[in-house]
Amino acid sequence: MRKYRFLHLFLLAFVLLAIPAVSHAQVRIGVSVRIGPPPLPVYAQPYCPGPGYIWTPGYWAYGDDGYYWVPGTWVMAPEPGLLWTPGYWGWGDGVYIWHRGYWGRHVGFYGGINYGFGYPGVGFFGGEWRGREFFYNRDVNRVDVHIIHNVYDRRVDDRFDRDRDRVSFNGGRGGIDARPDREEEFADHDRHFDATRDQVEHRDEASRNRAQFATFNHGRPDVAATPRPGAFNDRGSVRGNDRGERFGNHANDARGNDNRGDFPNRDSRAGNRGDFRNDNRTRQDNRPSRQENVRPRRDQRNQRERAPKPDHKSGKPDGRGDHHHF
Repeated sequence: MRKYRFLHLFLLAFVLLAIPAVSHAQVRIGVSVRIGPPPLPVYAQPYCPGPGYIWTPGYWAYGDDGYYWVPGTWVMAPEPGLLWTPGYWGWGDGVYIWHRGYWGRHVGFYGGINYGFGYPGVGFFGGEWRGREFFYNRDVNRVDVHIIHNVYDRRVDDRFDRDRDRVSFNGGRGGIDARPDREEEFADHDRHFDATRDQVEHRDEASRNRAQFATFNHGRPDVAATPRPGAFNDRGSVRGNDRGERFGNHANDARGNDNRGDFPNRDSRAGNRGDFRNDNRTRQDNRPSRQENVRPRRDQRNQRERAPKPDHKSGKPDGRGDHHHF
């Protein structure tokens, strides 16, 4: 009798130990959809609000009313030394599957998607940790050097194809043809940390804003990027536009210099690990281009025009419970 009782307890303990392992294995996989996500919108990057913030690119999440845009935003790292690996949509078994993003010591595979601002499809060039301090690469980040002093300049090749580099999914027809290399596979099996609470609330806020849904904005979200999580109404938030300003060099931005293209071509993945060059072929000012209802004063010919603040409208919340998009 004792023998059978011991066997029963042993099997129960085995089952309990197996449950967390299964959950951990599934943590990277989210919702699956039969319709692919829209192209990535074009937008400028808001200024970094302060030291310690790391840029997390925007992405298309999915809810009951279809795809909605979660704005790119600056997020405080959970702890020093951690970097963000963006999530991505990947084609498999006849559906588009969302692979969630995560925090880790190394940046892993994110589908070869060119999210911009230091995430060209492979690796991360937006900055680096030096001890407990994060240093920003001004060539791909919009940083005010009067506020943030931990900066450096590392040129990044600006070859950029406007149509191809807006593709927002990996694999399948029309998707990015990319597979993880050895470093990315290592990062994928390294210790991961889930998205922060601020990131979760930021995503949920986007899911409640009707103007963020592709069916409403036709791929041009009302808010494309924010200076902080959830700051949809902040004066520093950025709207989507048509001018190709998503890719810009922010070096010396506070000094008023022109901005240049900054992202490497995904076709030469091996070259993305070393030094980078910029030939200044794409000069931009990284400001949202859409301006509406502007009436200059009669007595002032050169009055600057200001774009109106977006009118946020509420829509349905995220469907199917929590889709866990990050």
